[in-house]
Amino acid sequence: TIIVRARDLVHNALASANLLDDRQIVMSVYASDKPDPASLIFSTRTDDAPVPRDTMSAWIAPEHRSSLVRTIEAAGRPWLVEIIALPRPFAADHLASLATLAGGILLSLLTAAWVQASGMRTRRVQQLVRKRTADLKRTNRRLVDDMIARERTEKALQQSEQRFRQLVAMSSDWYWEQDRNYRFTMITGGFAEKAGVMVERVLGKTRWEYMEGLADTESGRAHIAQVKAHEAFSDLEYQVLDDNGDTRWFLVSGQPVFDEHGNFQGYRGTGSDITARKLTEQRVHHVAQHDVLTGLPNRSLLQDRLSQAVAYATRSANPVWVMLIDLDRFKFVNDSMGHKAGDVLLMTVAARLRSSLRDSDTVARLSGDEFVVILSEHGEQHLTVDIVQRVMDAVAQPVMLGTKEFFVTCSIGVAVYPSESTPADALIEHADIAMYRAKKLGRNNFQFYTPAMNEESLERVRIEGALRNALERDEFVLYYQPQLDMKSGKIVGMEALIRWQHPELGMVPPSRFVSIAEETGLIVPIGAWVMRTACAQNKAWQDAGFEKLRVAVNLSARQFAAAGLIESIEQILQDTGLEPRYLEIELTESLFMSDVTPAVELLHRMKALGVNLSIDDFGTGYSSLSYLSRFPIDVLKIDRSFVADITRDANDEAIVTSIIALAHNLKLAVIAEGVETGEQLDYLRRHGCDEIQGYYFSRPLPAPEFEQLLVEGRGLAPEETAAVEPEPVTA
Repeated sequence: TIIVRARDLVHNALASANLLDDRQIVMSVYASDKPDPASLIFSTRTDDAPVPRDTMSAWIAPEHRSSLVRTIEAAGRPWLVEIIALPRPFAADHLASLATLAGGILLSLLTAAWVQASGMRTRRVQQLVRKRTADLKRTNRRLVDDMIARERTEKALQQSEQRFRQLVAMSSDWYWEQDRNYRFTMITGGFAEKAGVMVERVLGKTRWEYMEGLADTESGRAHIAQVKAHEAFSDLEYQVLDDNGDTRWFLVSGQPVFDEHGNFQGYRGTGSDITARKLTEQRVHHVAQHDVLTGLPNRSLLQDRLSQAVAYATRSANPVWVMLIDLDRFKFVNDSMGHKAGDVLLMTVAARLRSSLRDSDTVARLSGDEFVVILSEHGEQHLTVDIVQRVMDAVAQPVMLGTKEFFVTCSIGVAVYPSESTPADALIEHADIAMYRAKKLGRNNFQFYTPAMNEESLERVRIEGALRNALERDEFVLYYQPQLDMKSGKIVGMEALIRWQHPELGMVPPSRFVSIAEETGLIVPIGAWVMRTACAQNKAWQDAGFEKLRVAVNLSARQFAAAGLIESIEQILQDTGLEPRYLEIELTESLFMSDVTPAVELLHRMKALGVNLSIDDFGTGYSSLSYLSRFPIDVLKIDRSFVADITRDANDEAIVTSIIALAHNLKLAVIAEGVETGEQLDYLRRHGCDEIQGYYFSRPLPAPEFEQLLVEGRGLAPEETAAVEPEPVTA
């Protein structure tokens, strides 16, 4: 058996190679392929512990080591050889390098310190430069802003001065200055050209010296006191006579001037010529207080004049008369001749009223064709009825309207103040009541107000109030007056006449309420009710077997002008079932004379329905052959005013005879209204009148009584209808 001592073998091998002499090399041999302490067979490591070193020594002279590990195969097994070089000081081997490194580091540190110092100084310089630059910029900006602001201020000042000059030029015509004694020292701006007054006339004088009368007025004295109190004033208006003697109006404003010590030095201000404005204001004021058409004072100025007259009457105990003048039949002139003719008539009457009265009297136009006159008694000029009569005579003079001569009369009501029955605030109202009384008495006269007239006026108010509810309360009734044929003597038609059965007033005749209904417009629904009721009653009598009669219904001016008239008539005929030929519509001449062309169209549309058309009260209005030929008329009705005196008045006889002849020549029928005597009947029969209507045969009857008339078959006696050859009409 061969025993190999591995330790000795390795030791001998290393020794022979002189590898054990170097104490800085540790060699270890392991009998395995891993450095396992259990398989360690040889090592040159000693147990001496390393000497501990402080941090600074380790940092200045660092130690370093290296190692080598190899595995070899010998004797059929692996052997691990580990060679480790022990640590040794780095400085000892690299002293020169370390010296160089230390010098470089020191140089770098010095360089860095110098650079840092230089950089800090540079930064301080830069900061200082930036601060100085910012200060300079701010200063420069403030300087620029100041320059811009100054330029703006100078420009604004120039614009303000320019605007002030323009404003002064636009708002005033001249500039003036006064000294401490209020005397003018300077006037510029073309005062002589614009004011019409030479400057020399004003310089050296006070305003109240060159303007005579300023100190005599309350406003002038107030201005002088204001100026002497050294107060500013504005918009002082006063009038002067210019160098041509014309009245001029000036408007001035002024400011007191004081020196630096507060001592008064005078005035300065502006002035303007406002003559054109004042004349315009006067014209506007005149228009506001005067009637445009006649130039007379209107209602506004009338009240002012009346207040002055009443105040004078109260102080002097002299009476004041108020006359209210209303033109008679002015509506007829306006409707027949047109509004232009009506305007001419109003202007003519206004001129006549002014010329017939004193300059101290007031003539005003109240409204429409109504005028008011205020008469005051002065000294020995007593008020008498002769003044009223003089006014009536002046108005009644003929007036030429175009180529026609018209005679227009007036009705006058007079109220007196002071009077127990007439307070001052009721003068016009009482004069109006008296005027209505004059119209009621036949027109063309004058009446002084009495308390009894007020009762009539109050009754008119009561009637108007009750009239508004009469239709709803079914208070109206129709009466029928028969129309008889002169040849057969039979009843051939009837006229429907309205009556008002009031529960308190009793039976109110048409004369008391129809005019009021016309004025208020209530006539339109009332007229429609009359037509519908009359048509329904006529149809009922026809259905009852009576002779088919014609019923006549009056059409008012308001109805004729109302919209939908044709449709209303057509609807009534349709609703009642009455044939159109049994309805006769009565029209007055004034309804269609204001505007003929539309009236012609309307009448033809009405005629197209199949109804009959008649002219009521023919001869009392603007009778014209031209419209008789143009209008589709069937019947002419002679007014009762002509029939009443045909047996006593030759003029009325001639008129009636002419109307009958005219109608027959135009193929029209003639009905005479208001026949009350046998003589009238005989005259009409002898002259060929077709039909008559009047109290001679029957008064208007309520429907039951008229029906009884039909039942009895009453008519004219045979001797009343005897055929007589019509008498010829003499020229």
